[in-house]
Amino acid sequence: MSITVTTWSLEQTSPADLRPAAAPDGDVRIVRAEVPSPEFSRFLYSSVGGDIRWSDRLSLTYAEWQKLLDRPGVETWVAYEKGTPAGYVELAARGENGDAAEGVVEIVYFGLIPAFRGRRIGGHLLSYAVARAWDLAERWPGLAPTERVWLHTCSKDGEHAMDNYRRRGFRLFDTKVEEEADVPTPGPWPGADRD
Repeated sequence: MSITVTTWSLEQTSPADLRPAAAPDGDVRIVRAEVPSPEFSRFLYSSVGGDIRWSDRLSLTYAEWQKLLDRPGVETWVAYEKGTPAGYVELAARGENGDAAEGVVEIVYFGLIPAFRGRRIGGHLLSYAVARAWDLAERWPGLAPTERVWLHTCSKDGEHAMDNYRRRGFRLFDTKVEEEADVPTPGPWPGADRD
């Protein structure tokens, strides 16, 4: 059995494209996870993407995951609400084919754990992450200054994802429609969301 999935690719080509969201009320902090940790990264990945069919990395070995995180220009930024992980962003200095590309940064993964959605954390986290994508080379000597930030989202993502990207100043540059295997969501476990 398969499902039809639409994938939209979006970009910014100048730091001036970013339209930041207001910070949410309360104790929300965004911190870079500076020590590459496959365990923590896998926790974030499965917690954020489990209900929307993120499964492409679940079969990776520990060594494969470590290799992805150890690449120059890869950063994980985590949003915390009152000390609890609420969501994350993974940035990578790379082009659309996953190859090294001078001055190009991809927002590889972005999202919130289901219980933290709808609290205005997502717009704030995305704004912060895009700003960090634009100044990535300042933290990675040898990388070219960022000239383009891009990402893709798809029809499996949250219903507000595309609106959030557009409100932050991203512009659509490509659309693809493909059939994918309909795989069950890997989690979170039943009853884990706030509904």
